[in-house]
Amino acid sequence: MKKIYGLLTLIFVLVLAACGGNETATSTEEGKPVIKIGYLPITHAVPLYMQNDEAYEGYELELVKFGSWPELMDALNTGAIDGASVLIQLAMNAKEKGVDLKAVALGHRDGNVLIGGKEIASVEDLKGKSFAIPSRFSTHNILLYEMLKKHGIGYDEVDVVELPPAEMPAALAEGRIAGYVVAEPFGAMSVALENGKVLYQSEEIWQDSIDCGLVLRGDFIENNKALVESFVADYVAGGELAEHKDEHTYEVVDDYLTVEKDVLDLSLEWISYDNLSIEEDSYTILRDALIEMGLSENPPMYEEFVDASFVD
Repeated sequence: MKKIYGLLTLIFVLVLAACGGNETATSTEEGKPVIKIGYLPITHAVPLYMQNDEAYEGYELELVKFGSWPELMDALNTGAIDGASVLIQLAMNAKEKGVDLKAVALGHRDGNVLIGGKEIASVEDLKGKSFAIPSRFSTHNILLYEMLKKHGIGYDEVDVVELPPAEMPAALAEGRIAGYVVAEPFGAMSVALENGKVLYQSEEIWQDSIDCGLVLRGDFIENNKALVESFVADYVAGGELAEHKDEHTYEVVDDYLTVEKDVLDLSLEWISYDNLSIEEDSYTILRDALIEMGLSENPPMYEEFVDASFVD
């Protein structure tokens, strides 16, 4: 019954997508196009925050906040929004199922940390304990897999659970999980509160790992190419502004994230927002990892899913 329900859900999503979704940009009363981009309130989406802080003559940017990745992906797949800052793997999975999506830029580089509780002295101590990830289809899950493999530990020797990102720091503090890996600033929260420690930085496990990215609907790109060119150029400029990590950056981020300054300091220290182009070598590593872990049988090839031309 579950398989039938899942199939019907997928057919429903694909039918909605095929019916056109949001093919061309909506407009304001003055005729200015409006671009609707979904996001979760995390530091991996800061280029969008910085971009939305600027006034652009050619379009208006409407950021649509979501509380979870499934909610965001439902909106993206059905055309309720034109694009999103999202876990690349979730978009790859949708692409594999027939939804026309294109990844046009990264959300950030590095900035993921694998956190262990105070009682975890080494990775080996995670055996038999619960470790949280935000989604099976995430770089965070791959980072966990690679960290365990690095220490000779089987993935099935750890109880891997999916939790909403915002719940993870509290779950660690309460002892419900022994560690987690997730988008920032939630890793920095546990470190700042001294409830957890960094076991590994993402670049120590997987250099230039691909995590969150800017994904747009294929029909939206096709019908608004000049608009998309301007939008992505401004997005990259937003990343360059974010990389300054100055007082202005903090002021803008404060409008989107409710987080203490010491947490944000640590989170921004770990992350970078320059060079947001999705490189083929890094994507190939990601694709191979999804296959190795049995998460995907045929994830989209680079040329099918990535359009780096707007950034390049």
